[in-house]
Amino acid sequence: MTTPPIVLVPGFWLGAWAWDEVAAELRQQGHDVHPVTLPGLDSAAADRSAVTFADHVSAICDAVTAAGPPVVLVVHSGAGMPGYAATDRIPEQIAAMVYVDTAPGKGAMNPEFDGVEMPLPPTWEELDENLDGISETQLVRFRERAVPEPGDLLRGEWTFGNDDRLSVPSTIICTAFTAEQYREGAAEGYPFLAGVTELSDLTWVELPTSHWPMWSRPTELAAILGDVARGVGT
Repeated sequence: MTTPPIVLVPGFWLGAWAWDEVAAELRQQGHDVHPVTLPGLDSAAADRSAVTFADHVSAICDAVTAAGPPVVLVVHSGAGMPGYAATDRIPEQIAAMVYVDTAPGKGAMNPEFDGVEMPLPPTWEELDENLDGISETQLVRFRERAVPEPGDLLRGEWTFGNDDRLSVPSTIICTAFTAEQYREGAAEGYPFLAGVTELSDLTWVELPTSHWPMWSRPTELAAILGDVARGVGT
């Protein structure tokens, strides 16, 4: 069986390095893997003042095209919204979509944010995310390598218009929250869950752990991603 390439897009403050363990596991399985660093996230010294939401969508689409579509596109956390926008722009190039502790969202991620960039909060308590299973060493590495998010990214949004995105096979891997909590949030109208109710081919997978399962449960996460790729392979 030939499986499609797997494109891995990390969430806020992260570069391609965040997927190192998962990418290694997938390559051991024989998959063609392409971790991505989005615009403005390559270095703390980078100029993020002009990086927009559309730039992140374009970068994801470019990574898909470069990998040799159709691909399995995997997006984590804050990459969920630009990832969903990519399915609107190039649905024919995406064999399957995987949302890792995130969802197909619509609207702006933080329309009230008025800064040039948003750094990782100075304390883990202020971050207010599930850290279950992440070691102190991993947290130190996260803080050392974290890069601020572009402010315009948080304020931007996508205008959806291609209904072909609705039939892209999609999987939500629920880690810090359960599938039931995601469905309840979608029913209540949270923008970052807006696409949940409109997709026609959506699978839910429970993987209870931190918001960063690529660190807390990399082997299990890679196994799930490998299963998705084999499921759409030829």
